[in-house]
Amino acid sequence: MDETHNMFCKDDLVNPMSSMGLQVSCILVVSHFFNVLFRTVGQPGPIAQILAGLILGPLSHIPYMKRKFFPASSINYYEVVSFFCRIHFMFLFGLEMNIHYTLRHLRLVTLVACGGAIMGGIFGLSGSFYLYHKLNIHAPIYYFCMVMMLMVSYTSSPMVIRLSAELRLATSDVGRIAVSSALITEMGCLLFFNVMVTWNKQNQISYGIYCTITTTIVILINKHVAVWLNSRDRNQKYLNAPESLLILFLLLTSSMIIEILGYNSIISCFIIGLLFPKEGKTARTLIHKLGYSIYNFVLPVYFGYLGLQCDLINVFRSLDRTTNVAILILLSIGSKLGGTLLACRYLHISTNEGIFIGFMLNTRGYADLLFFGAAAKQVIVKSYNVLLVSIVFNTIISGIVVASLSKGDDKMFSNNHTAIEPQQMENELRILACVYDPRQVSTILSTILAIHGSKTSPSITYFMHLIELVKKIKSNLLFHEKENDELSDEEDSFGGNDVVDINNALDSFTAETKILVYQKRAVSSFSSLYEDVCNEAENLRVSIILIPFHKHQRIDGKLESGKDGIRTTNQKILRHAPCSVGVIIERGLTMSFGFSELIQSDNMQNVATLFIGGPDDREAIAWSLRISKCPCVNMTIIRFLLSSSPSENEQIVERSVQYEEKEILMSLSGEETVNDEIDNNFMVDFYNRYVASGNIGYVENFVKDGKQTLECLKQIGDIYSLFIVGKGSRRNSSITIGMSDWEECPELGTVGDVLASSDFDIHGSVLVIQQHRNVKKGLIHS
Repeated sequence: MDETHNMFCKDDLVNPMSSMGLQVSCILVVSHFFNVLFRTVGQPGPIAQILAGLILGPLSHIPYMKRKFFPASSINYYEVVSFFCRIHFMFLFGLEMNIHYTLRHLRLVTLVACGGAIMGGIFGLSGSFYLYHKLNIHAPIYYFCMVMMLMVSYTSSPMVIRLSAELRLATSDVGRIAVSSALITEMGCLLFFNVMVTWNKQNQISYGIYCTITTTIVILINKHVAVWLNSRDRNQKYLNAPESLLILFLLLTSSMIIEILGYNSIISCFIIGLLFPKEGKTARTLIHKLGYSIYNFVLPVYFGYLGLQCDLINVFRSLDRTTNVAILILLSIGSKLGGTLLACRYLHISTNEGIFIGFMLNTRGYADLLFFGAAAKQVIVKSYNVLLVSIVFNTIISGIVVASLSKGDDKMFSNNHTAIEPQQMENELRILACVYDPRQVSTILSTILAIHGSKTSPSITYFMHLIELVKKIKSNLLFHEKENDELSDEEDSFGGNDVVDINNALDSFTAETKILVYQKRAVSSFSSLYEDVCNEAENLRVSIILIPFHKHQRIDGKLESGKDGIRTTNQKILRHAPCSVGVIIERGLTMSFGFSELIQSDNMQNVATLFIGGPDDREAIAWSLRISKCPCVNMTIIRFLLSSSPSENEQIVERSVQYEEKEILMSLSGEETVNDEIDNNFMVDFYNRYVASGNIGYVENFVKDGKQTLECLKQIGDIYSLFIVGKGSRRNSSITIGMSDWEECPELGTVGDVLASSDFDIHGSVLVIQQHRNVKKGLIHS
């Protein structure tokens, strides 16, 4: 009763709770308006939201407005709400973070983070002696120096993450270096801040141990709870509200315990999210539900309130205060740029990329106030607004520069790996695998498992469910704008039981193989579905798109056509894809290349790659080299060569090649269909690297025309569970002449069309690969 009366008392019609709601509403409305306005000039959302707060800032300092709508008592409510918000978005950032990239490049990102942070600490320490006297600080100088070192060294990881996402740089190498370095910098500064705040407190070490134990207990509980929730109802797309609240309640409880013990809980929340089980509908629900609310409501208020607190009039009214703001901005920019460039030079990263990373790491956020506010206000009460204004303007300047650099240097942020052939084996291979319905999932997952079989060749897979949007409902969705890559509730309802079946298959795959697959979804009409695939491939910077064939195999072995829109979509993807494309045709009901066979380590799968010549076949060899590292795959390269002697023209000569390099060069010097010299050099290099060492088998077939080539294919049809072939353009090739007389699917190429034909009896699946043409030619590198 008393609490209700205080909240809705008659004496204070505009009470702190309602005034806080009014402030949040104003920030959301103005920030979204500025977001739309500044997007037209290429500025990211966080910068627009901070500027919206700056616009509202002067209103909060008008005496009447401050008394009625911005009372001091509302700050307490903001602190409570901000506590709930920051633990949730740090948990979400940990949940979404790709820790594998950071672990693989730990030395690189650590050096970049330490370069900017250490230089920031040096600059902050040197500038603190001047500012200590200039700002009339009445506190121990050592304490002020530590605060300044932290404020100059600190990087706001939420700001860096959102800038990378807004500018579509999150999947680029530069963007991932910046995000990983920002997280390391923030966690390091937070740890130092916790030690600094609790240094003189009693039981500091014991409380720190209690915080570590609390975090560990929650992590262990989450692992068991997530497994239990994932297995409860397999026909359910997402968790229901009480189940989701159970996870968040554990997070909130642990955070409150840590805060009560005197430590900041942000590190704990991030680690809990980072170590949360990523597979299953539990993680899928949390990412979906938390992501929409945080990215559309929490973060705009987070960034907007940062600008709202600034008293620009009071700061810029004095020349000394303006000078101090400029000094702080220069200290921050100079330290981050200087330290980052030194680290990048040592790591042989280009200067342009170093400047971009430096400005990204120079961004600040509302977290500065949360981390340093409580301590700073005790020692720099009069100069607190000067430091706050410097933080805000520093972030705005850095954000504008980052946006300008991202638009001005396309080469730095473009996808340099649009094909597999030119890449080094240690380069990360990115794959976008697409399916239209659940029956296509098994073959796609077996291909993903094979490509992930090598520990020396890292890869990352995005799995995209393509859903047809029917015309009747499409008109209802025209009014719903998709933002931040989140699906609306109407769009999320598409797919029906197919979504559940696909989710269950992916969950089982991840549980058995420990391979994490990132799920995507595209809902559109067949006429524009290819645009979603191509745009997603470009944003994710993948090297190859895997798509299923439009036909599926019946029980009698015949291939039956599916929807015409699937074939049209596949043809458009092949025509417009910004990278290489692979079409998977599932053949052979009992002996095909399947996930269940590959998961058994003692069940070897024989895979054959057919090589005739050309860039597509070289791309097929490059793909084959990746999956040959899988312990369950026995790879054989079958090369077709044109017969040169009369005796060879009468018969098909098949032999395994086990002779010296000199003989190899002689056999490779025969007539080739296309790109003779490139193909010869490619195969010589490939043979010397992988065949001579016994890692991959090699067979040559000498033929005189397409008829003999067809006979060869029939002879090996029962031996291999997967055939890999390049699409190619071999209409005028002597090796394939006559094979295209019964052409059904020209989008598969001559050989691929034959292997995918219902009249051609084979017991293995087929993967037809088309190389992206705008790619530098090169050889396979080990």
